[in-house]
Amino acid sequence: MGLFDFARDAGAKLGLNKSTASVKAAAAQKKAADAAVASSIAAKANQVAAAAARNAFDATAKAAADKALIESTKAAEIARKAAAEAAIEVRQESEKSVELEAFVANLGLNVTNLDVRYNDGVAYVSGEAASQADLEKAVLAIGNVGEVHRVVEIMTVATQEPESVIHTVESGDTLSKIAKEHYGDASKYPVIFEANKPMLSHPDKIFPGQALRIPAL
Repeated sequence: MGLFDFARDAGAKLGLNKSTASVKAAAAQKKAADAAVASSIAAKANQVAAAAARNAFDATAKAAADKALIESTKAAEIARKAAAEAAIEVRQESEKSVELEAFVANLGLNVTNLDVRYNDGVAYVSGEAASQADLEKAVLAIGNVGEVHRVVEIMTVATQEPESVIHTVESGDTLSKIAKEHYGDASKYPVIFEANKPMLSHPDKIFPGQALRIPAL
């Protein structure tokens, strides 16, 4: 038996192999325990990370929901105000239409089925006039109202006659001056005055921007 074999046999007798196995087993157990601890720590870290991610997602979702709620509330308020303003405008335009119809009716013109629709500064006028003069007077009466910027006339006339020239009064105008301009004779101003009754109550009561009928002589 060689020296190495002796030593191995001696070691076996002294229990050296058993001691080494115990050390290895203890080391393996410690390693397994460390691995378990590390795994537990990793699991805990994963739980913390998941909770943080979940909280972050919830916070982001809540912020988005709050923002959407604020924006939708603002949009609803804007829409409500716009609807209220539109309703007021429609009511005012309806009232203005009735007012213009009454105004023309009070002039005593020979116009039937008069209908005036006022919308955003434009008056749409329909009806049947007995004469061209009645038609033109109705249109000019409406057009000379301050809030009316344009008149769209869709009226019919029973008796066809030549249309009058429309003169817009300028600063410094008088009926005599206008008669001189259109007729070549200042003394013809009563023709213009009569042609614009009852809108004109006096030959001197004209104002800049007013539209007047200048009928053919």
